[in-house]
Amino acid sequence: MRLDRYSQGMATRRVVLGDAHVDRASAQATPFDQPFQTLITESAWGTVWSSDRWTKRERSNVTIALLAALGQSEEMAMHVRATANTGATEDDIREALMHVAIYAGVPAANHGFKIAKQALADRNASSPQKEQTT
Repeated sequence: MRLDRYSQGMATRRVVLGDAHVDRASAQATPFDQPFQTLITESAWGTVWSSDRWTKRERSNVTIALLAALGQSEEMAMHVRATANTGATEDDIREALMHVAIYAGVPAANHGFKIAKQALADRNASSPQKEQTT
């Protein structure tokens, strides 16, 4: 079971974050943090993100809102960039951050908008085809 959850997690992680990101994270793992990498691959990616109860788009929106509310800028930026793979749109990101403003506070949402704008600009600048809002 463990190997199956790990394999599924690695496949899902690659779909959402992209091969380049996962390859970098894997290459940077050391004996110290490898158990953590295994844990997140099995639990976050192999169990939560691999569940079919929500779409990747829905999970992306919730994850961005939670990370913004918690002030986790680097993780939030990574998940904003990953929306290119999850189907979440710029409109979705904005709506998630509007929810953050009401339920977690305006300062958290304000910072989230700053992080999202930069992550989207970076992603769109490196993408041959710009994302359009819906």
